[in-house]
Amino acid sequence: MVDELAIAGLAERLRGAYDSGIPCPPVRGGLPTGDIAAAYAVQEANTRYWLGAGRRLVGRKIGLTSKAVQMQLGVDRPDFGMLFADMAIGDGEEIEIGAVLQPRIEAEVAFVLERPLLYERPTAADVIRAVSYAVPAIEVVGSRIAKWDINILDSIADNASSGLFVLGNERRAIDDFDGRLCGMTVENRGEPISVGAGAACLGHPLNALRWVAAEMVRRSRPLAAGDIVMSGALGPMVSAAPGEVYTARISGLGSVRAAFSRS
Repeated sequence: MVDELAIAGLAERLRGAYDSGIPCPPVRGGLPTGDIAAAYAVQEANTRYWLGAGRRLVGRKIGLTSKAVQMQLGVDRPDFGMLFADMAIGDGEEIEIGAVLQPRIEAEVAFVLERPLLYERPTAADVIRAVSYAVPAIEVVGSRIAKWDINILDSIADNASSGLFVLGNERRAIDDFDGRLCGMTVENRGEPISVGAGAACLGHPLNALRWVAAEMVRRSRPLAAGDIVMSGALGPMVSAAPGEVYTARISGLGSVRAAFSRS
């Protein structure tokens, strides 16, 4: 067991990086090797802090679902983090380049739920019934850890390296597109810079949703009606540069843009 004071100290270190805009050293050194539960305890400490400060929880993000992203970061399993209302950015709305530390972008499928998911072992049918619609999405991921020097413990503790998210404006029923075979392209200045497909996300984006639904029940924060769930990357993440606009296109779902300020 990790001392509660140690957990609180690591949570405060990460909040300090959020507030100062200065990345901090990795937190894994303060946690037992491979202790996933302790890393989530750090995340939960900050979740409780932010909820107490008035932030509104609106969903979850699933990270590290793509083998390509796992290879980029040297990890071997997915993780999850919290989505708060103040992380939402409109399609094409300018994003201050300093709003997220060390920003990178991922194209994802986002699901919006119309029913809660309350089972510890949800079936595929449970998940399908719970989804109201899907939209194309871009997640602006970031790391409070200096130079993205992270392993799975750092990612989890740091709210799964979350930053901001952008949702497309045209919704689709999940039977109107092929979640497994849908192709994804991220373009910048007309050139593709990341490509992938739904199958890159744990074999199907709904598999990722089912995974996080089960995790949330086990951790007493079940997914609720109205929640947004970012399913995880459909391909490699790419660094975001000042003044650039990135367009993600997902076949059957449409497109969404993330536009960054010049300074």
